Amino acid sequence: MVFLNGKYLPVEEARVPVLDRGFIFGDGVYELVPVYSRIPFRLDEHLARLERSLAAVRIRNPYSRAEWRDIVLAVMGKQPFEDQGIYFQVTRGVARRDHAFPKDVAPTVFVMSNPLVTPPRELVDRGASAVTAVDDRWLRCDVKSISLIGNCLLRQASVDAGAAETILFRDGMLTEASASNVFVVKRGAVLSPPKSNLILPGITFDVIVELAKGAGLPLEFRAIAEGEVRAADELWVTSSSKEVLAIVSLDGKPVGEGRPGPVFRRMYELYQEFKQKVMRAGKERQAA
Repeated sequence: MVFLNGKYLPVEEARVPVLDRGFIFGDGVYELVPVYSRIPFRLDEHLARLERSLAAVRIRNPYSRAEWRDIVLAVMGKQPFEDQGIYFQVTRGVARRDHAFPKDVAPTVFVMSNPLVTPPRELVDRGASAVTAVDDRWLRCDVKSISLIGNCLLRQASVDAGAAETILFRDGMLTEASASNVFVVKRGAVLSPPKSNLILPGITFDVIVELAKGAGLPLEFRAIAEGEVRAADELWVTSSSKEVLAIVSLDGKPVGEGRPGPVFRRMYELYQEFKQKVMRAGKERQAA
């Protein structure tokens, strides 16, 4: 079952008019909320990011946070799987084709859920490969827009190479990956570019930062040159579905020793412990 404009119905019956601006222009934003043991993780943070994206592209938010929460929980409750990825998007709505924003048009809201698939343990243990590319996307990557053709092309570059991700550089500096954030480890310190309009602020990114701080790992947020990435001791990508995953090969050359390093192994353990104690328990249950 999915949610479409106020109705719950089978996905096969969900229909959107061809003049929806999401279809015509990619004019909309989206979110993906991970669910562990039927508990949405950091839903308020995801809704806050949705609100920022909607405000940035000037689409009216059709629901209050409480209403969004009810919709997400309802869609979640209609699925048979315990761990889920709840996807929801808002487009500007249906109007005649014109680049200018239409007036008095109701946004289109769509919510669905799929099983949450995370990297298998064997991939975590051996590490993944990645390729690199020039980050030629638009300059508002902090907006979680459904206009993802740039990301799709960059992700396909890694698929074509049999790799897990595409690491991106803009003007010789690290930004992020095609569908994840990036961390670099050098001499035991965990480095990442500071948040900006060129990087989507990741919820999982924030978890990694919190865990690193809690474990006393040195953290540094600064501009990172491409040469530093290629000379890194360790390289990680993070997202809701990838969690934290070590990149051990970049453009066919080993990263560090060519296997997941000690800082990654420590972070992976911390993340799995956090997932069991907090994500699967929920903030409210944890506080109790």
